[in-house]
Parts: sequence; C-alpha cells; structure tokens
Amino acid sequence: MSFTVAIDGPAAAGKGTISRAVADRFGFAHLDTGLLYRVVGRKMLDGVEPIAGAEGLTPEDLARDDLRTPEAAQAASKVAVIPEVRAALLDFQKAFARREGGAVLDGRDIGTVICPNAQVKLYVTASAEVRAERRFKELVGNGLVTDFETVLADVKARDARDADRSEAPMVAASDAVLIDTSDLTIDDAVAAALAAVTKAQAG
Repeated sequence: MSFTVAIDGPAAAGKGTISRAVADRFGFAHLDTGLLYRVVGRKMLDGVEPIAGAEGLTPEDLARDDLRTPEAAQAASKVAVIPEVRAALLDFQKAFARREGGAVLDGRDIGTVICPNAQVKLYVTASAEVRAERRFKELVGNGLVTDFETVLADVKARDARDADRSEAPMVAASDAVLIDTSDLTIDDAVAAALAAVTKAQAG
C-alpha cells in the first residue's frame, strides 16, 4: 500500500530535516527532489546541456559530494525553469511517490504538481532573514567564505525565481498544512509534521 507525504517550501525552511524525520518515524522512503535539480545544475556547470543532463540522470548521480554548494543551488534554480528539464524528471519523482511502503518527497512543487493526490501535504516556510541566517551558519560551518548579506540576497533571488517561474511555481497547495519554522525549535516543527501524518493515517 502506498502512502505519500508531499513537503514543499523555500530553501532553508527546514523541510529537509522534517522530511527525514517523518520518513524515519513512519518507515517511509525519502526523496529530496531538489537534489535532482542540483545534479542537473551541477552537470550544467560541468558543461553538460541541461536537458541532456536531466534525461541521463542516474541514481548514482544523487550521491555526488558537490551538490550542497551555493553554486549548485543557484544552478539548480536556473535549470528548474526549463520545461523540458522538469518533464524529464517528472516520471522519476512520480514513480518514487508510488512505491510500496510509503514515500516522503520534499521540494517546491510536490503537493501541487508531482503528487496532487498525496495523503498529506505540508508547506514548510520561514522568513527570508531566518532562512539566510541558517544557511549562512551552514556554509561557514562547512568552511566556505561568505557573508550574511550575500547569503540573504541569494535566498531572496532564489525565492523570486522559484515563485515566479511559469512552470510549476513554488506555491503552497490549497489543502497543505502550513508550518512556519521561523520561531519554532526543530523538535516543535517535526512534532507538527508528525501530528499531521498521524492524523491522516487515522482518518
């Protein structure tokens, strides 16, 4: 029996942490769909044409160790506006969502485009300033040299690009449960998500 949890929201809102916690708690498989676009973006930076990169995606590509850099994130946002890239990655994501035993997918358009019939839809967000501070600390912790204002500008630019694109813009599904993590601890945010899934399973 398949059970799908769709988790959407902007970068650094906490949806990855929440998604992994939900998957672990309920024994579901987890897919960070943003990684698919980061792979294509990274391939583009390596000189591969984006559509060809998307069509040639392999599971091994998701294990690359250079997908969490700011360059890969910005490249991912750029290739994500290409309709042919989105189409090439659509089947991969839909097949994952239908897998037996349940699945958690997190991204930008899971509840609206990839899995509109998901049993649970969550939209995880936070203010741009809070998300930039989290990302700044993460980058500095990984040894990258940057400053808060640069990270904040990148966050706002990516938000605008993701929200304004014509193909599958980032938007909360009308029936999504909103979780604003701006003032929540990780434990509180995870608890809210787990409660939503538990409620859906019971209903």
